Amino acid sequence: MSLLPDPIGVYAILDAGLVGAEGLPGAAEAMACAGIRVFQVRGKSLCAGSLEALVLSVRSVLPGDALLIVNDRADVALETGADGVHVGDDDLPVEEVRRVLPASAVVGRSTHSIDEIRRLSALECDYVGFGPVFESTTKQTGYHPHGLEGLRRACLASSRPVVAIGGIGVDVIGAVREAGASGVAMISGLLASKDVGGIASRAVGEFFGR
Repeated sequence: MSLLPDPIGVYAILDAGLVGAEGLPGAAEAMACAGIRVFQVRGKSLCAGSLEALVLSVRSVLPGDALLIVNDRADVALETGADGVHVGDDDLPVEEVRRVLPASAVVGRSTHSIDEIRRLSALECDYVGFGPVFESTTKQTGYHPHGLEGLRRACLASSRPVVAIGGIGVDVIGAVREAGASGVAMISGLLASKDVGGIASRAVGEFFGR
C-alpha cells in the first residue's frame, strides 16, 4: 500500500542548487507548518555523505506524517531511511530501484510525454512526474512546455497519480489541479520567496480550494 496521500497536494522540492543546503531544513519546517506533507530533497552536486546529512537534517524537522523522498539516489534513501526515491531519465530504472528499497518505499518517475506515461505499467511506480507544464526557471529539460491541455491529456492517459512540474507558481495551482494533477511540484515558487511559510500556506490553500 502506497504511503502517498490522495491527493498528493503541494509537492515541495528542496533543491540545494537553488538554496544552500544549510537553509533547506528551516525552509522545510516552515512549509510543513503551512500544511505541505510531501517533500523531495534534491542535491545534484552533493556527494553521498553530504546528501545523507541533508536528508537527515530535513527529516528531523518534519512531522511524522510527512513523506520524504530523495531525488535520484536510491542508496541515500536506503541509508537514511527516507520514504522513497524519485528517478529520471538518466537514473536507475524503476525496477532496479524496487530491488534496492523496501517494498513499502514510494518510487516516482519523471516523464515528458504521453507515450512515456503509457509505457509505465501500473506496478512500476507509485506516481509519475510530468512536465514541464510551463517554462521552468530551475532546470533545463530540453523539452517544450506542454501547457495545461498537455497536462490534461497526460492525466487522462496515466494509471498512476500525476505530479505536475515546471514553472508552477501559486497563481496557476488551481488550473493545474483542475487539469487532473494529483500533485503540484514547486521549487523556486516556494524557495525563492522571502516568506516561505506564507507562500506555502497560500499554495496549500489554492490547491485545496480553501
